[in-house]
Amino acid sequence: MDVADPRLTVAYARVSSHDQKSDLDRQVARIAEWAAASGIRIDRYVREIGSGLNDRRKQLASLLSDPKVGTIVVEHRDRLAQFGVGQVEQVLVSADRSLIVIDPGEVEDDLVRDMIDLMTCMSARLYGKRSARNRALRAAEALRA
Repeated sequence: MDVADPRLTVAYARVSSHDQKSDLDRQVARIAEWAAASGIRIDRYVREIGSGLNDRRKQLASLLSDPKVGTIVVEHRDRLAQFGVGQVEQVLVSADRSLIVIDPGEVEDDLVRDMIDLMTCMSARLYGKRSARNRALRAAEALRA
């Protein structure tokens, strides 16, 4: 990013559920620490709670559609989305914008990464349904007791 670029650098942190809210704060702290060590000024921190499997994330949609945002910083690719991050990055680049992933410690092979993403998504949906059902059952039992 050009030093004279007037556009904003925005950090985006996301977790899937309200139960993970403390991890949201830790993500923001890790991004802030990285930015300070890298000499990059973060103009705004955006926090969002929502699934990375769908496109119903208002905060992310707002960032992507705002031409004043020149750079989006995320801790991991999957914090932006479970699928399609490459396409999002290409669209940003074509608009002279950028995505910075501060911890790219991921598998390099596209096919392996896609399979891991698919398994992660399927597992999250399966265990999420079980978890919600189990929480509801425990709540009902607590009310009866």
